Amino acid sequence: MSNDKSNAMIQSLQVGMSIVDLISSKEQPLKFTEIQELTGITKSNLYKYLNTLTHLQLLHRDKKNGTYMLGSKMIEYGRSAIGHQDIISITTPYLQELSQKTSLTALLAVGTPNGPVVANIWNTNHLFNIGAQIGSQLPILSATGKVFSAFHTTTFMDDWREKELKELNQNDKEHLETAEEEVLQNGISFSNEALVQNVTSAAVPVFNYKKDLLGTITLIGFLQFFPQDIDHPASQQLLATAKEVSRIFGNKE
Repeated sequence: MSNDKSNAMIQSLQVGMSIVDLISSKEQPLKFTEIQELTGITKSNLYKYLNTLTHLQLLHRDKKNGTYMLGSKMIEYGRSAIGHQDIISITTPYLQELSQKTSLTALLAVGTPNGPVVANIWNTNHLFNIGAQIGSQLPILSATGKVFSAFHTTTFMDDWREKELKELNQNDKEHLETAEEEVLQNGISFSNEALVQNVTSAAVPVFNYKKDLLGTITLIGFLQFFPQDIDHPASQQLLATAKEVSRIFGNKE
């Protein structure tokens, strides 16, 4: 009797990957009960599989609603996780939480050939005019613009930066250079009255596993309530939020 070693498999690994395949095949993240119903795996065993897959970053568990989606390792491995790793949908609950905790406006900006553009906004105070809306282009001297200028890693952002610099006077150029150094050192940028008088903003970069800049998360509020101080509770909350979002996309720093 011969043993066919080519058919030898580890059943537990097959089960684990079947869970990953199931989640990958769905357009929306799945709850524990949904995974259990679709797989038929006992609850006790499913807890172990999900905990292991999450620990290995093959899956990511959304802390707000308890749903599971493809994790950062799947991106790193080049798997198809695009549907679950869209930066706008991923950051939306974090913008909401950040705005609620700080009572400030939170927004996401992404890079385009014309510079950083507002992709999403969450504002707990709808009477507060921040001078921008979804689709608004942000100037290079805004907190967001300074981050994109400091981490200009793509050709089209290089072109945008060069164009913006031509419009600045020498004092503004020196201010931008200092601001870029501070962003690289502290991971946060500040700006005052870039769009609206008496309004200040702070922006923090969001990176992926390749350390590419995916966008920025920005907080905006009146100067008297949100000073330009890295030690301010809102600034620390912003830094922690951006770091957590970056981890979802595989960044480990």
